[in-house]
Amino acid sequence: MISKTLKLLLSATLLCALSTSLFAQRPTTATHVPRAEIMTVFEHMGTTIDQQIRVVDIGDEINVAVGILQRIGQRTEGEAVAAIVHHEVTEVYYVMSGSGTLVTGGEATASAEFVADNVSVLELIGPSGSRTVINGQKKTIAEGDVVVIPAGVPHGFSNIQGQITYLSIRVDPNQSLPIGYEHPSIKQE
Repeated sequence: MISKTLKLLLSATLLCALSTSLFAQRPTTATHVPRAEIMTVFEHMGTTIDQQIRVVDIGDEINVAVGILQRIGQRTEGEAVAAIVHHEVTEVYYVMSGSGTLVTGGEATASAEFVADNVSVLELIGPSGSRTVINGQKKTIAEGDVVVIPAGVPHGFSNIQGQITYLSIRVDPNQSLPIGYEHPSIKQE
């Protein structure tokens, strides 16, 4: 005969083991990010190069963020390129306008990690660092192109002709980015 205490302990253990699946809420609707919101955030960028539009919890402890970035003409002389690497977040770029030479991968040197309480780390890109890379894959990207940059791959531009504006869809498997974030300019509407 199983004692009452043992039954209670087994019940509590089972409840704890199943709590993730019992209490986790899977999304039941899609999230729409209309062009008007994208353009509102773009118009409020000021001198910053990167702004998050929204961060959405898609279930299974994964976030997806939508950001907009704009970089103005730059050219790197020589082989070395200043790059960034995101340790947890995968990015998907969709080029809205302009073009540039994107360098990915390669041999990384001059590594420096961004501080954990940096606003870019907290709101935009998750744990990340800077690198100088050589011998990376160079690809000119332009309006309409899509680029997938897995977490851990250094990336940076070696040449931007005029400007490049792109959406960045950020897959955040560790929910480093703030769930439910909306750019302040959207909240004002």
